[in-house]
Amino acid sequence: MDESATTTATKLTQRTLPDGTPLLRLPQKRFYRQRAHANVFNDHQLNYPSSPAEMSWQPFYPSFPATARVKFADIGCGFGGLLTALAPLFPETLMLGMEIRISVTAYVDARIRALRQIQGLLREGKDVEGNVKGEVVEGDTASTTTAAVVAAEEVNEDGATADEIREDKREAAENEHATKHLIPGGYQNVGVIRANAMKHLPNFFEKGQLEKIFFLFPDPHFKRSKHKARIITTTLLAEYAYVLQPGGILYTVTDVKDLHDWMMHHLNLHPSFEYIPTEQLLEANDPVLHSAMTSTEEGIKVERNKGQKWAGCFRRKEDPVEVPVEDKAPAVKRRVVRKV
Repeated sequence: MDESATTTATKLTQRTLPDGTPLLRLPQKRFYRQRAHANVFNDHQLNYPSSPAEMSWQPFYPSFPATARVKFADIGCGFGGLLTALAPLFPETLMLGMEIRISVTAYVDARIRALRQIQGLLREGKDVEGNVKGEVVEGDTASTTTAAVVAAEEVNEDGATADEIREDKREAAENEHATKHLIPGGYQNVGVIRANAMKHLPNFFEKGQLEKIFFLFPDPHFKRSKHKARIITTTLLAEYAYVLQPGGILYTVTDVKDLHDWMMHHLNLHPSFEYIPTEQLLEANDPVLHSAMTSTEEGIKVERNKGQKWAGCFRRKEDPVEVPVEDKAPAVKRRVVRKV
């Protein structure tokens, strides 16, 4: 973790609850901003297992049995909007966000931990203002300001820009439901890990382990020389097919038409995937596709700017049935006639 992310994470845990447990403040995105994308071909300092059998998920999902396995994977999860949107819809399903950027991963991890603590306090009927607001003086009952206004006041003192203040207000509004209502599962089923999925996906997941895999607003890599770095390629689709169970669904969403056409082209050509008409899922009010299109930071930004989004969903086909060797017809030997 870089120095700025470490410093911010320390600030979030400097207060404690009455039982001595560190108070986990909801993080603010402006302290975790980083470049929009990272070079996946660089040699990043990453920890990854040599095989899925060596990966322990217990630290990521402490409320679940050690044998529980991840079923949803959000590749390049960004600030984790999809994870927190799907968490209450599938409270018994483990979901993992995979993100290569250090600060962004730190933000998602801090937010998940804070949301879990908030849900636990709500379940016990305790106050959660300390998790949402700034420093609260003991015995101060006069402060009835909403989290959004408090956040704006705090950032003014920090010298934040007008855009950052607006972002803090939007973020506080997004957090409001989770900080005032009990959520099914209490966000215990979501986790995040810093990883390069383009290199190490089979190191984390076994064959046919995943039910759903998401590629939402990936780096478009506009230059032709950079197309090899796109997240959807013929080579990588073989790996996605490997970790996705038959009947599982691969979701793509982007606001770049050229990238959408590229992903659709490669997926339609791949023998392991079959297209699911997007209209069919939208008409059925599929909550997963709806969340994939609307809950991520990029998706929200596109809607705010009145932009257009394109989605593509593909089902993993069943693997071909292998014919046993003994059932195969014997090879016909051809007689070779040599001319004298």
